[in-house]
Amino acid sequence: MPSRRIRVTGTPEAPLRAALTALRTELGVPETFPPEVLAEAEAAAKSPPPPAEDATDIPFFTIDPPTSMDLDQAMHLSRRGTGGFRVRYAIADVAAFVVPGGALDAEAHRRVTTLYFPDEKTPLHPPLLSEGAASLLPDVTRPAVLWTIDLDADGRTSAVDVRRALVRSRAKLDYATAQRQIDAGTAEEPLALLKDIGEARERLEVERGGISLNVPEQEIVERDDTYELAYRAPLPADGWNAQISLLTGMAAADLMLTHGTGVLRTLPTAPDGAVGRLHRTAHALHIDWPHHMSYAQLIRSLDPHLPHHAAFLQECTTLLRGAGYTVFRDGNLPPVTTHAAVAAPYTHCTAPLRRLVDRYASELCLAPSSPPAWVLAGLDALPKQMADGNRLAGTVERECVDIVEAALLKDRVGDLFDGYVVDVEERQPTVGKVQLDTPAVVARLEGGTTPLPLGERLRVRLTQADPGTSKVRFAPA
Repeated sequence: MPSRRIRVTGTPEAPLRAALTALRTELGVPETFPPEVLAEAEAAAKSPPPPAEDATDIPFFTIDPPTSMDLDQAMHLSRRGTGGFRVRYAIADVAAFVVPGGALDAEAHRRVTTLYFPDEKTPLHPPLLSEGAASLLPDVTRPAVLWTIDLDADGRTSAVDVRRALVRSRAKLDYATAQRQIDAGTAEEPLALLKDIGEARERLEVERGGISLNVPEQEIVERDDTYELAYRAPLPADGWNAQISLLTGMAAADLMLTHGTGVLRTLPTAPDGAVGRLHRTAHALHIDWPHHMSYAQLIRSLDPHLPHHAAFLQECTTLLRGAGYTVFRDGNLPPVTTHAAVAAPYTHCTAPLRRLVDRYASELCLAPSSPPAWVLAGLDALPKQMADGNRLAGTVERECVDIVEAALLKDRVGDLFDGYVVDVEERQPTVGKVQLDTPAVVARLEGGTTPLPLGERLRVRLTQADPGTSKVRFAPA
């Protein structure tokens, strides 16, 4: 899990765009799709094979950032007559458009994942598919992998079905709109139930010892012909929506484990030393962590709007590093089958427009007893391919944040700022990170002679801000 996420509105100014273009060149990010890939995508978009089942009568809806066009998931939520809930979750059927071994398939294996830059994105699949024929856009019929998951009144899974079907979304919502309608009581039942189901699943997450980190995001906002950074704490609707995806990923993992072949998203339990370090961090941040309280319970008690809580949540992301993909087949289950943060077996299967492994996961669940030959042939290579792709995506994210911050601060070297110390290196306590009050920057802090006061306010001086090197540095004032 990344330590920081960033969203962008508006169009970056020329120096910032130039720095981002240079970053893409440095990292070898492809600028365009080869002609043969585009030709194959165009042909596939015209005539994907129709699924046998028609589910276009179900009024699905999507929840995504406002400008998103690559819509992987659409949902419909309802109450069951016998009690409990029914979750229908439609996932874009990318395999309906991609011929195994073809040009599209080869390019997807080369790219592995969609890369997000502040000014543009480098998609896994051509936009003709990812933002067009395969995307679950509103008011158009699309092929999908349709999950139907029945839950009891407590939100526990009681039945799972997955099959191919045609679907038709009726509405494209964003998180803020969904939250407003639910809070105001104006949401129709399929959306209103997102809160009921989401909160039920969150309670089960606590029960099994899982965690969800509500780490504040950074946003670049265009305002009055200039750009500002802001912090955005996730809305409750973000978490409820994530619970539907987690529910589906857990159901998919159970299917794979039952039939003995699959690919799981795994994360080993954090070593005692890492948890011990968090205990010391909590103490330094004046966060009360009683011995009887579990790590998961503590996370649930924190408010990301409070600076010292936000600092601790940033530190908690270190326990989530080391997640990977684990392949198994023929009933030979791996030693580790769970994801420590989910506290259950889990797989990635809900974002096939943006992540290569999800296409494989969907096929493994659609035919768990006899997966397609191309799936079995490519399974063993997936963990390394995904690791390489995720590593590149992480580099892109870190470098983009640094570039944007440097571009916004380049004319303010020498200025003083107020902020909070949100990280201190254990072996070098005079070095860490500072989170400014304004602008919303999190950057390296060094150059002092005494240990940094973790979680405390500190006045700092900007010593470096160079978009060309994507470096921002502060020193204690």
